[in-house]
Amino acid sequence: MPALPVGPGPDARNAPTNQLTTRQKTSYGPDMPVKAYDLTGRTAFVTGAASGIGRATAVLLAEAGATVHCADRDPEGLRETASAIRPSGATAHTHTLDVTDREQLRAAMDRAEGLTVLAAVAGIMHSSTVLETTEADLDRVLAVNFKGVLYACQEAARSMIAAGRPGSIVTMASGAVDTGGSGLLCYGASKAAVVQLTKTLATEVGPHGIRVNAVAPGWIRTPMTDRHDAEAQARTVRQLTRMSPLGRVGEAEDVAHAVLHLASDASSFTTGQIVRPNGGVAMPW
Repeated sequence: MPALPVGPGPDARNAPTNQLTTRQKTSYGPDMPVKAYDLTGRTAFVTGAASGIGRATAVLLAEAGATVHCADRDPEGLRETASAIRPSGATAHTHTLDVTDREQLRAAMDRAEGLTVLAAVAGIMHSSTVLETTEADLDRVLAVNFKGVLYACQEAARSMIAAGRPGSIVTMASGAVDTGGSGLLCYGASKAAVVQLTKTLATEVGPHGIRVNAVAPGWIRTPMTDRHDAEAQARTVRQLTRMSPLGRVGEAEDVAHAVLHLASDASSFTTGQIVRPNGGVAMPW
């Protein structure tokens, strides 16, 4: 496998000028607040797009004008996402795949011509105590939540660098990276690995005009967090509503807006950062 081309490292002062000024300043004039979020003419690839945060992200990026490639292992969910995108007038492509299969992912991303935005959202939940956790548990969660993100980031970065095209990579971490809690070993470890990937990749590809940031949501109401027990779910919602200074729990669209911000020119000077849409439940340093 070819090595991922990287820039000159964290100290880029001696890099060629054309590497450091890949994106020229743009004067948007009075329409800046709207145009800075305009993704017209850009191509986005979203993993985990069949439901929840992934679907909300795909729909919002499409509404911002992007052509969106939606990837997931759930074909019916992908069809529903494509239907949700259709009213925006944007083009949606669907790819049924497993993010842990590098070759499947590469083949799909190769079809995303002009790729400028990656939202690596696909992930799974797992809960077991440290003493209960098996090697199989750890391998399964890391395969999806970390390796799947890594593979997507590698393919996106290679595509952008080869084309000399600046872009934005957004990974999905979790509020679990900031807290402890029983049962969070596998899930929290996988998301902490995503944070390290994000910071390392941001350092390596920044000189190519590629930004890399992570979104670390708190508890968000999605199919993945549905406990399939109405009473337990209601207790969770009440507890988190009390804990939030904003007095509510998060929705998938709250996270999608954070992804859009990081994908757009509105965050052109932001890289290697973690954005935490969590309603103020946690306020880490």
